[in-house]
Amino acid sequence: MIRRLQADGHDIAVSHAAGPEVWPAAVNAALALERTIFRRRDPALAAPLSEIPTSIRIRPAAFRLDLAGNAAPSDIATITLQFDGSRSDLSVPISVAAGALPAIEAVLDGKRVIGRARPMIDKRESVSLGVEDVLARAITLAVSTVRALAENRLAMNEPVSTAPENPAAGMLEFASSYAASALPRLSREVIRRARFRHAHWRVGYRFTDGPGVASTCGLGEGWSVLPDAGDRFYADPFPFQWQDRSFLFVEDYPHATGKAVISVVPFDAAGKPGEPRCVLEEPYHLSYPQVFERDGAIWMLPEASSGRKLVLYRSIQFPDRWAPEGVLIEGEISDATLLEHGGRLWLFATDRDGYGSTSDTLAVFHAPRLAGPWIPHMLNPVLIDRRMARPGGAFVREGDGTYLPVQDGTLGYGGGLGISQLLELDEKTVQLSPPRPIAADGDWPYPKIHTLNRSGRLEVIDGIAAVRK
Repeated sequence: MIRRLQADGHDIAVSHAAGPEVWPAAVNAALALERTIFRRRDPALAAPLSEIPTSIRIRPAAFRLDLAGNAAPSDIATITLQFDGSRSDLSVPISVAAGALPAIEAVLDGKRVIGRARPMIDKRESVSLGVEDVLARAITLAVSTVRALAENRLAMNEPVSTAPENPAAGMLEFASSYAASALPRLSREVIRRARFRHAHWRVGYRFTDGPGVASTCGLGEGWSVLPDAGDRFYADPFPFQWQDRSFLFVEDYPHATGKAVISVVPFDAAGKPGEPRCVLEEPYHLSYPQVFERDGAIWMLPEASSGRKLVLYRSIQFPDRWAPEGVLIEGEISDATLLEHGGRLWLFATDRDGYGSTSDTLAVFHAPRLAGPWIPHMLNPVLIDRRMARPGGAFVREGDGTYLPVQDGTLGYGGGLGISQLLELDEKTVQLSPPRPIAADGDWPYPKIHTLNRSGRLEVIDGIAAVRK
C-alpha cells in the first residue's frame, strides 16, 4: 500500500497506533498451509510483516489513511476501509471461510461512503487465495480513493453502516466457518480435479435471422456444439463475415501444453463448421480474439495478459496470416473490447493491478486512432465489481443504444453473463447500467457462459463443461 501511494506521487508518513489488532496465529497457520498446498511461493498480502518502519513528516498531513481501523479521532480527513461493515480486516478470512464474497467500502471520517469494491474471488475452494483476492482490491480501492480525494472528484457520498465488532469471537468464528464450509469446499475441489479437467470450455453456434441473445437476454433454442476431442478446448468465440463467408475465431487450448493459440473455424455455405486450424501463436497464452475491419484492413486484438501487453495484429492473408502492428497498452490487460464513440476509439478491459483477480477491475482507455496513443481514462479504475467489470464480448448497437456483454463472477469465473447499457462515455465520465442477467434457458447444455458475440446471422457463445481426464 505504501509503495503504491508513493508511486502515485504522494509524500507518505507512517505512524502506528498502540496495540494494533493482529490475526490469531491459527488463522495465519491455516492460510500458510493452503498456500503450500496450492504451491504459491510469491509474497502473500495476508502474511504477517515483522515491521513497517515509522516515517515522520514535519508538515501537517492533507489526510490520513487508517489501515488498522483504530486511529484516534482527528481534525484531519481520515479514510478507513470497512469489510462488510467491519473495520477489522480479520473479518475477511472469516467471511471467505464461510463462502461469502466480502464487499469493501472506503469511509471518510466514519460518516460517509466515498468508494466501494466488490472483489472477485477466482478460487472459491481456497480461503488463502480468496483472502489475497480481497486484500488486493482493498489496495486498489484505497489508492484510487486517495487519488480521487486529492483531485477533488469524489463520486460517492452515501451514509455509512457498520457491523457490530466482537474481536474476541474472531478466532472461534473463523474455526467454525473453516471446519463447516471451507474444508468441505477444498475437499470437493481436490476430488473434482482428480477426476475432471480443471477447466474445459465448449463453443456453441447458431445461424438465426431473429433477435439475438443481447436483445432477449435468454439463450433460447437452436444451438450446436463445436466438436472437440477432449484433449483441447475452444472458448472466447468471435465470428467474422468475409466475402459472404462466415469464419469463427476461437481460443484453442491444448490441455497438454497449458497455453492457448488462436484458431479459425471456417463455415461452408450450409453452415457446417470445418476443422479448426491455428492462425496465431506466441510464446505466451492468447485468447479473446476480437477480429474487426477498419481503415481498409482486417485486425485482431487478442488478449495476451500473461505476456503483459496488448498487441494489435493486422491480417496479411486472411484468415491465416497475421502480423503484429504494435503494442497498444502495457500491463496485465484482459479482454480489451473496442468501441467507436463520440469521435474517438475506446477500449474497455480489466486491469489486474498487480495482484488479485483479473476479472473485477474495469479500466477504460481512449485514443484518436487505432494506433494510439492510448490514454488511460482519468477515472481508472472505473469500477471494482465482480458482477460487471470484465467484458464478455463485443459491443452491440441496437436502435439508439449501445450494450456490452459483461461477465458475472458472483458464482466464480465463467459463472454467467449479463448485458449492460452504455449510459454515458466521454473523457471525464464512464457510466454503465447494472447488467441484465442472461437466462440460461433453451437447448444449450452448459449454462455457465462467459462470451457472447454475433456477426450477421452467426451467433456464438461458450460454456464450461465437466470433462473427465
